[in-house]
Amino acid sequence: MSQRVYIFDTTLRDGEQVPGCKLTTAEKKILGPALEDLGVDILEIGFPHSSPGDFEAVQEVSKLLKTATSCALSRAIQKDIDVAADALQYAKRPRIHTGIGTSDSHIKYKFNSTREKVLERAVAAVKYAKGFVEDVEFYAEDAGRSDLEYLCQVLEAVIKAGATVLNIPDTTGYCLPDMYGHKIKYIMENVAGVHNVIVSTHCHNDLGLATANSVSGVQNGARQVECTMNGLGERAGNAALEEVAMVLRQHHHELGFETGIQYKKITEVSRLVSETMGMPVQANKAIVGRNAFAHSSGIHQDGLIKNRSTYEIIDPADVGVEGHNIVLTARSGRRALAYRLDQIGCPLNDVDLNRAYSKFLEIADQKKEVVDTDLAQEIVPMFEKVNV
Repeated sequence: MSQRVYIFDTTLRDGEQVPGCKLTTAEKKILGPALEDLGVDILEIGFPHSSPGDFEAVQEVSKLLKTATSCALSRAIQKDIDVAADALQYAKRPRIHTGIGTSDSHIKYKFNSTREKVLERAVAAVKYAKGFVEDVEFYAEDAGRSDLEYLCQVLEAVIKAGATVLNIPDTTGYCLPDMYGHKIKYIMENVAGVHNVIVSTHCHNDLGLATANSVSGVQNGARQVECTMNGLGERAGNAALEEVAMVLRQHHHELGFETGIQYKKITEVSRLVSETMGMPVQANKAIVGRNAFAHSSGIHQDGLIKNRSTYEIIDPADVGVEGHNIVLTARSGRRALAYRLDQIGCPLNDVDLNRAYSKFLEIADQKKEVVDTDLAQEIVPMFEKVNV
């Protein structure tokens, strides 16, 4: 039987922390329902205490959500929690996400405090939040660099205080997949009461390992993944929702996990997020980049034309893309040229194709990419017998 992994989307909170990507309430009201429609289970809408605008956004978006849990972030401060609870008053499924840094670096330099006092603050925050909502998630900020035994001590205490979800952030993107996986496994094996709550990953991409770390966390017991559309977020970003979802889908047979993501809507929502936030998706971005299903190498194109599975492990249609893209360049071969000519109504025999290919290479050496207009103007007229 498949095991369910819950997708916690923080595009509207952590994702908008990218400089220049601040979202208005109106924009969050567009993206929130779209992400819910994509199938995310929890939507972190914002940090209400940070500004009146964020308070309004959490309040207004939470009114719109029908199936997804509405989540608001807070620090381990009573006033933060008061404001978060007030912002969530109309939510059908409210969750307060509160927490504190647990690494020695945060305890010493950020809080000028001690382990004992930080543990007390963590417990007090969860107990206080529990007075407003049943669903309380606790984040142990910088858990990736926290002492494991102390981290487990804090987690055990907040479970007793009423936490329903434990967020284990690799806040600085420091961990390697085996390190992060080991941390999750150790927590699952050594924290009393952990099997009565959900353990969550929240991995940053400073070393390009956010998706790998998230999957490693799931393999070792986490059942919630915190991520953003297009991998947006602080610094180098967060684990990309589309990557995590498709890794779990493509490796379902080996791993046995499933999510509620509606895969065919991934590309549509990716583009909506990109346009709304004014943040272009890099061309070679996995799953949603414009080159994710583009092929320009002659060897790859030949194999792809013969059978898609030779060079594509994902059917583009599965994520809402209309077919793969054969890009004609000087690296393309005869088969790719024949394929594209046939598509524009100019099928050629082998002899004619050789002539066409020689002309094609002349054009390709002068251009980065040969498009259908080039073929129609420069090559098709060479073959008068073809009625185009």
